[in-house]
Amino acid sequence: MEEFRRSYSRLCKESGAEPQEAVLQQLHQLPRGRLDLATQSLTVDTCRALGKLLHDETLLKELVLSDCMLSEEGTTLLFQGLCANTTVLRLDLKGNNLRATGAEALGKLLRQNKSIQSLTLEWNNLGMWEDAFAIFCGGLAANSTLQQLDLRNNQISHKGAEELALTLKGNTTLQQLDLRWNNIGLLGGRALVNCLPSNRTLWKLDLAGNNIPGDILRAVEQAMDHNQDRLTAFRENQARTNVLSKEVQHLQEEKSKQFLDLMETIDKQREEMARNSRASAARVGQLQEALSERQSIINALKAKLQMTEAALALSEQKAQDLGEILSTVEQERQSLSQRQEKERKLEQQEAADRESKLLRDLSAANEKNLLLRSQVDELERKVKSQQEQLFLTRQELTNSSAELKIRAIQAEERLDVEKRRAKQTVEDLEKLHAKEVDHMTRHLEESEKAMQERIQRLEALRLSLEEELSRTKAAVLSERGHAEEELIKARNQARLEEQHRLAHLEEKIRLLAQARDEAQGTCLQQKQMVAESQARASQLNLQMEGQQRRLEELQQELSNKDQEKVAEVTRVRVEMQEQLGRMQADLVAQEVLREKVAALERQLKVIGSEHREALLDRESENASLREKLRLKEAEISRIRDEEAQRASFLQNAVLAYVHGSPLRALSPPK
Repeated sequence: MEEFRRSYSRLCKESGAEPQEAVLQQLHQLPRGRLDLATQSLTVDTCRALGKLLHDETLLKELVLSDCMLSEEGTTLLFQGLCANTTVLRLDLKGNNLRATGAEALGKLLRQNKSIQSLTLEWNNLGMWEDAFAIFCGGLAANSTLQQLDLRNNQISHKGAEELALTLKGNTTLQQLDLRWNNIGLLGGRALVNCLPSNRTLWKLDLAGNNIPGDILRAVEQAMDHNQDRLTAFRENQARTNVLSKEVQHLQEEKSKQFLDLMETIDKQREEMARNSRASAARVGQLQEALSERQSIINALKAKLQMTEAALALSEQKAQDLGEILSTVEQERQSLSQRQEKERKLEQQEAADRESKLLRDLSAANEKNLLLRSQVDELERKVKSQQEQLFLTRQELTNSSAELKIRAIQAEERLDVEKRRAKQTVEDLEKLHAKEVDHMTRHLEESEKAMQERIQRLEALRLSLEEELSRTKAAVLSERGHAEEELIKARNQARLEEQHRLAHLEEKIRLLAQARDEAQGTCLQQKQMVAESQARASQLNLQMEGQQRRLEELQQELSNKDQEKVAEVTRVRVEMQEQLGRMQADLVAQEVLREKVAALERQLKVIGSEHREALLDRESENASLREKLRLKEAEISRIRDEEAQRASFLQNAVLAYVHGSPLRALSPPK
């Protein structure tokens, strides 16, 4: 509450007033939740500050302002702050001499405040002004939280009691009302008695010291007893209903717990099934991925096979091209051999002519020609043998072309290299052959030129042949030796060239055979790979079938678990229906109890109506007795008046007798 004290000092200083020391001392000694300012004379500034503080205060539960000499303005300011307060439960305004303005402010407070349950207004003057008290009663009728109201010593008349009676007819929360030591009287008591059958919540009403007859007080006590009995019955019924509702709530909580446990088990089973399904799906996905990978591998192998087949087709085409090239080379060689044969024949004819022209001197040239012919024959035989070898190699190539269909992609590059090499070799052979032909033609031309020169010389020197016969024979012999040497050189050179050609062809054939063997090896490897891939594909198919069987088993297990879950859910539903049936039976029992309570209330109403009728009869009897008593009293008063008149007459007569004649003149005539 130190914050409350500081806020009070601050608000007082802001308004330009000094805070009251007594109020500060009470705030310093303030217990938690209770503000007691009793017997403290509160100024208007203090009331204004307290009203502002109470507007937002959330910790205060009880406010005691008894005997504080509150002014009308201070009361209005305090009640303005309490209108918006939601925590104050008890308010004590005893002995503050509240009048019209205070009553109106209290009516506004009761109409707007939603927290005050106990209100003490003892020793005030609220009932002196009927209009202001009517406003107070209107606020009390609109209030829905006040349970205890103390209005002792408030000068409440029978009019104020009638206003309170109208208020009590509509109020449903007020339980205790203290109206002692007011001026309610008979009419106000009757109004209060008449309003009590409409009010079922008020169980304590004190009317002592209000000049109310005893029968009305007894009727009020009976009505209060009825309300108290009704309240106790209602509380017992409410306690029973609370117990039953707690039991029902407990059963519902237990069933909800069981249902939640069941749902948790079902959720766990679902999660387990979901995990199993996810695992199986992941496994199936992995298997499908493996199958897809294997299928991709098989497709790649098929693509490789297609590529190898295409490569083999290309190699076949290239082999055919090589065969065609070889055939063209053979044709060229045949044409070259034919040309060489023709040239040799021409050379032989020319040599024969030369021998016939040179007479017998050219026998050596003929022999040379014969030797050259024999060499040419040998060369022809060699060429034929090479042709036969080439034919055999061509047959081997045609035979290996069927095997070269399954060559790998690497053979293509080698074939390209071999093709280039073959082309290069063919070109080299053509160049060498062209060089040889050029060389032979140049040599033959040179020899022809030399022979022509010699023939010319011989023709020129034929006349001196006889003389120079020995010299010509020596020259012929030297020329023969030189020709033989040249022939030997040509033979050696041709032999070397043929050997080089044969070695080159053998190397080429060896490379072709090696490439064929490599192609066969690659084809065998590819066949093995295809067989392995087919075996793997069969294994994968078997694994896929096994996984499919496993998937079917898992689906069967899932269906079994679903059936078990459905059976469990149906069992739980049956149990819940049974429990609902029991709860409905309990509710029916509660309805029966409610009907019994309603019957008892109806009986109480019948008894109350009978009692009211008896009271009315008694009241009518009392009224008639009172009327008789009034008549008797009137008669007694008349008799008393007559006796008094007679006594006065007698006194006058005695006085007249005592005093004499002067009094007789003043005495009234008889």
